[in-house]
Amino acid sequence: MNAAHELPAAVLWDMDGTLVDTEPYWFEAEFALVAEHGGSWSDEQARSLVGSDLRESARRLRTEGGVDLPIDDVVAALLGRVVESVRREVPWRPGARELLAAVRAAGVPCALVTMSWEVLARELVAVLPEGTFDEVVTGDAVRRGKPAPDPYLEAARRLGVDPARCVALEDSTTGVTSALAAGVPTVGIPCVVELEARPGLVRVASLEGRGVAFLAAVAAGRAPDEEASVPLAH
Repeated sequence: MNAAHELPAAVLWDMDGTLVDTEPYWFEAEFALVAEHGGSWSDEQARSLVGSDLRESARRLRTEGGVDLPIDDVVAALLGRVVESVRREVPWRPGARELLAAVRAAGVPCALVTMSWEVLARELVAVLPEGTFDEVVTGDAVRRGKPAPDPYLEAARRLGVDPARCVALEDSTTGVTSALAAGVPTVGIPCVVELEARPGLVRVASLEGRGVAFLAAVAAGRAPDEEASVPLAH
């Protein structure tokens, strides 16, 4: 690959909604937990939590959904349900696993940067070839979660790379905000929420057919925003 297509220093992958379509699992867990506590919850509220720090999600389930448990217990209840679902089936998003394999074959370092906690991230990492991710940054490992830049800055720090020379892959406004705040060129692949156009964000409908050259173009600031309006997946 010539200088015009220099490889990214690293690729930083969000997990839920980006690598795997686990958002339905989270929604199911939220609705079930709220119902158990006699509260009410809506699709709009569920969508508004996409990409959020789990403790923030737990706080809102307590205050808005009537879940009468300590915050860490709410998090544990949600994680337990989602882990069980992932163990039954890992719902890969289109093109994600193939692009991940291509990036690793090209020798580009990868980090998983997720607001899910280590107990869930471990389930995904376990089904991938050993060494797929050089680093894993989870929501329980950072003081401030997304949309703060901390998770992506921590991933770049651990990898020893310049955030501006990396590429982040995200599906949510919260995650995109985090990556861009860290100075990382970002690819947005909407899953259950739309992504508005923003400087530094390249929006695509899917990762299918995407390769390392595409990520190199994003890192170099040469990839266009291909989707003025990206349809939501259902």
